[in-house]
Amino acid sequence: MTAPVTETAGTGFEERLQNLVDRAEISALIDRYTILLDTQDESGVDPDWPQRIFTEDCRLTYPIGGHSGWAGLAEFHREAKEKFAATHHLSGNHAIVLDGDRADVRFHMMATHVHRPETRRGAPTDPGPLFGIGGHYVGEAVRTDDGWRFSTWSFHVAWTAGVGPADLS
Repeated sequence: MTAPVTETAGTGFEERLQNLVDRAEISALIDRYTILLDTQDESGVDPDWPQRIFTEDCRLTYPIGGHSGWAGLAEFHREAKEKFAATHHLSGNHAIVLDGDRADVRFHMMATHVHRPETRRGAPTDPGPLFGIGGHYVGEAVRTDDGWRFSTWSFHVAWTAGVGPADLS
């Protein structure tokens, strides 16, 4: 005999379902951020994209520096990215530990950076040596009226490969 559709699958079903929804939404937030790292200004400068990823009072720490709040955050990312002709970021191993309306988040990131033609050695069509980086992000996500957003965020480098922008100077 099959249980009627209106019954839940035991105690805690709604809580387990909410847990799955929250994890899916935070994973989607990670994906939005990862894609934005490569595409943030393809259609012109969008100074408001950080509002779709971070809280207004966010605190970010990267090996290249830090930033707090929405004001100037798109420009901070744009300045870092403009050192390269293109970037390609991949994320994986999304680890999400939920605690009500907040979550601890960690995931791995690998990124390939293509140098600008004017800084490449060799023929202009040769992409030259690529700059690769791998590491992990850690931070806190919080539930807001607009969905999950990152409130703290930091990247930790595990390895680099190839020629970095400082090596081209």
